[in-house]
Amino acid sequence: MVSESTAAYTDATSTNQHFNELVLSSSDVEEFLGELARVSACSLSEPGDEILCGITLFRHRKAATVASSSPEAQVMDEIQYTFGDGPCVTASREQETVHIRDLEDCGRWPQYAATVRGHGVRSILALPFLLDGDTRAALNLYSHRSGRFDGRAMDLARNFVSQTSMALRLAVRFANYSDTAANLRATLETRTGIDVAVGIIMAQNRCSQDAAFELLKAASSARNIKLHVVAAGVVESLGKGPARTHFDV
Repeated sequence: MVSESTAAYTDATSTNQHFNELVLSSSDVEEFLGELARVSACSLSEPGDEILCGITLFRHRKAATVASSSPEAQVMDEIQYTFGDGPCVTASREQETVHIRDLEDCGRWPQYAATVRGHGVRSILALPFLLDGDTRAALNLYSHRSGRFDGRAMDLARNFVSQTSMALRLAVRFANYSDTAANLRATLETRTGIDVAVGIIMAQNRCSQDAAFELLKAASSARNIKLHVVAAGVVESLGKGPARTHFDV
């Protein structure tokens, strides 16, 4: 399990070390993002001045992955995705920093701004992470103070994103490798099941491999059932009496 410590990591070396270790210890990219959001909020907050943090990751052909530093931060992110647009979405998509100094003066997303103001938020800063290919992600920071992300606070946030982008790139790569491996395992299992079914049909019908495979395909087409499902049925039937390999097609 990942440590639940959210001590401030303002030093670049300790930040990089912490998140590099986190990449290796996290069970998946969601866990990594959750810890990143918590540490981001802790690192950028000040006594009596809590920063809320949300992170959204967009991967090719994947649903968006959202992590938040707290339940309140999660609500702020959910409001944005209800509207389908906002600072974090724009920062991710356009790879640009979005700074709303005071939501009272926000003309770009008036309905969104009014809704977030209703929860006491006054300023927002959204910063894109530097990732590979078409993967996009952004750090979304919320404050109950207007002008909270001016000057030094902006510099600290940008520095933090720069420090952690490499670790996030690694976490995404590991997640992609894991997905690829899982897909390969599923493909091999499906292929193995089909090959076994073909062998059963060959034995039962005393036919060639090609002929057995054509019988399997014909049954799949006639029944409008995926090939691997038909194959699984053939294999399963082997232990329940004579295998049903003389398909009515």
